[in-house]
Amino acid sequence: MRILVTGATGLVGRHVVEQLVREGVEVRALTRDPAKAGLPPQVEVVPGDLTRPETVAPALQGVDRMHLFPVPETAREVVGLAKEAGVRRITVLSAAAVTIGLDTHHHPVVERAVEESGLEWTHVRPSEFMANLLPVWAPSIRAERVVRYPFGDDAGVPVHEADIAAVATTALLHEGHDGAVYTLTGPEPITTRERVRAIGEALGEEVRYEEVSRERARELLKAQGGFAAQNADFLLGFLDYGGDQGSGEDGASEEDYSELLRPWPGVEQATGRPARTYAQWARDHVEDFR
Repeated sequence: MRILVTGATGLVGRHVVEQLVREGVEVRALTRDPAKAGLPPQVEVVPGDLTRPETVAPALQGVDRMHLFPVPETAREVVGLAKEAGVRRITVLSAAAVTIGLDTHHHPVVERAVEESGLEWTHVRPSEFMANLLPVWAPSIRAERVVRYPFGDDAGVPVHEADIAAVATTALLHEGHDGAVYTLTGPEPITTRERVRAIGEALGEEVRYEEVSRERARELLKAQGGFAAQNADFLLGFLDYGGDQGSGEDGASEEDYSELLRPWPGVEQATGRPARTYAQWARDHVEDFR
């Protein structure tokens, strides 16, 4: 069995690759720049860009199964190439926003392309990633042991990126997941203050939380540069899920949004074990905060 992982150097894709390797599977990883991939040595790393399907075609040869990173503009063509190459099963990295009807354009396009292909498929729909705020908070934690952010008492149910990968890996390797849709969250709601406290406990040091306004947080993130600056408006609610102007919300109705503020059982349904806690995530990433 040979499995192609697209988006192989991404937050989830890297975990999918590593988990498949641990299972002894032959893995081919697609990335724009193989020289910078940094994947395990036993992985066959090949060049390709999902926005240019003709570059993906060679990587599909001899592949039985595929993990698909969502690029809606080319999804139908990529899936068609996969079917022609003999791929039989595809897992789709989608989003929990589809489950509540918030995302009706981006991920659903990819999901439909796979469903209509006639291949075996599984949709993996994670909610907020626990790691989303890692590049946002890590610089100030490393420098000052402080997080300056709004929404201190707001709770979410973020999911560990390794759990997202575990669901995809399970569906790729085992029977019984064809046509399944898994909406993924962590095991319990956790507030911003509680997340900061968990990081401090993982470090064995106090990490202070300072509540600031959304406007002040945006100033800080824009000054920080990189991922924080690029995503500040979305993270802080100035832009909604579709990229439109927001007002602190993300475009969903209060009733719909509340559906993603409760635990969903997808991780346990797929893998047979509970989702990892935020405390576990903080321990897994403790070196990023030192």
